[in-house]
Amino acid sequence: MPVLVIALVFGAAHMLTNGQYGFHRDELQFLSDAQHMDWGFVPYPPLTAALEHLSLTMFGLSLVGLRLFSVLAQVLVIVVSGLMARDLGGGRLAQVFTAIAVALSPLPIFEATEFQYTSFDMLWWVLIAWSAIRLLRDNEPRWWLAIGLFAGLGLQTKYSIAFELMGVLVGVLLTDARRYVASSWFWAGGAIALLLFAPNLAWLVRHDFISYHFLQGIHARDVADGRADGFLLDQFLLNANLFAAPVWLAGLFAYVRDRRYRMLAWMYAVPLLLFLFAQGRFYYTAATYPMLLAMGSVVGERWLHTLRPAWRVSVATLLFTGVFAIGLYATLCLVPLASSGPLRDFALGKSSDLREEIGWNELVTEVAVIRDALPAEQQAHLGIVVGNYGEYGAIAILGQAYHLPTPITAVNSGWLRGYPHTPPTTFIVLGSSHERADELFTGCRLAGHLTNAWGVANEESTSHPDIFVCGPTRKPLSVLWAHGPEFG
Repeated sequence: MPVLVIALVFGAAHMLTNGQYGFHRDELQFLSDAQHMDWGFVPYPPLTAALEHLSLTMFGLSLVGLRLFSVLAQVLVIVVSGLMARDLGGGRLAQVFTAIAVALSPLPIFEATEFQYTSFDMLWWVLIAWSAIRLLRDNEPRWWLAIGLFAGLGLQTKYSIAFELMGVLVGVLLTDARRYVASSWFWAGGAIALLLFAPNLAWLVRHDFISYHFLQGIHARDVADGRADGFLLDQFLLNANLFAAPVWLAGLFAYVRDRRYRMLAWMYAVPLLLFLFAQGRFYYTAATYPMLLAMGSVVGERWLHTLRPAWRVSVATLLFTGVFAIGLYATLCLVPLASSGPLRDFALGKSSDLREEIGWNELVTEVAVIRDALPAEQQAHLGIVVGNYGEYGAIAILGQAYHLPTPITAVNSGWLRGYPHTPPTTFIVLGSSHERADELFTGCRLAGHLTNAWGVANEESTSHPDIFVCGPTRKPLSVLWAHGPEFG
């Protein structure tokens, strides 16, 4: 019950604050993809867009409603983390500390503020870890069915879960858990995972594994931009609550020492090393920390019982206070607590993701004003070309209120959707420099600028703030499309 209360308080706090700003750039991509349901999209498998489609059906274009599933996913992460501590033999103190440490870690806090596929990726991985604990604790091979189910859902959510599943496989082969390889339940779990993944796999085959090429391009960009730097340091600073680091380290050490649960040590070490050497982003391993915190809390609880009462209370108080302090700071940095004043300014100064939620309504309004100022003949044959998926989603979703035409882009899944069969003769061009616009179109002129009411500096207001009105393309759209998709 205390764990459930902690999770519900966490969820309620996010539901009360998630409507403060606007849609994030990534959320606009999910929203636009949700209008074109398929078994796959260029950047990701279909499950996240399907959930967004369901949210749109249930709540309409509501920030709080659309982020509900992300909040529920993190609520379940907290509850399952407490269950892992319980199933590892922990009492109420271990369960409560695990739940609080997970709830007040930067990554779970962030994952509940936006609708992101990483929110659900974390849930599936935590459920796999819990299933593995139950499998090993009870020596019950039927838990492989649950592992297969969550693995299949994970593969339909984010491809990087394959690295975590490598940890499961290595953990099985290098520990006493190898006995399960001879079990029909083990293979049945694998069959379930493959069956769930099969529709997206067929989509990938039909589209020449375009998502694999997307991931290659994005990885090269991330490495070049330094986004993979600080991988090991951020395991401590961002993936888990910094003050709880001794606890999760103790949990890792305990898994290594315990023959029954040693498989879980490999489930952490393998993806960590793979992402380290492959130069992955720090948050790719975030979902492995709840299982470490659960075991560490159990070990810590047992150690506390060896201390004198005064020392026991002092150490526990220090740990809880430190975790709350780190959690409060992370909340101030990542959560949109206020729409004005110093709390808003502090959060916007710390979080680039929050800054990417600002200005989309102004962008759409500015495009509509430019459209309305054009002669009727030009409006009748108008196309809107955008340079990134955030602009695409803004025009496609928010632009409906202004009856703006469907945007045109070669970025990500927009490339698969193609271009108008009747080429427009006039284009409004966003997300481009004047030089690039002149390279692609004829007769370009500056028509407006992108700004936002809060004066927030983000990608739209600083990198490419100009809007152009141009004539026809210099080459046919079919020729431009033949160059293939752009990834972003």
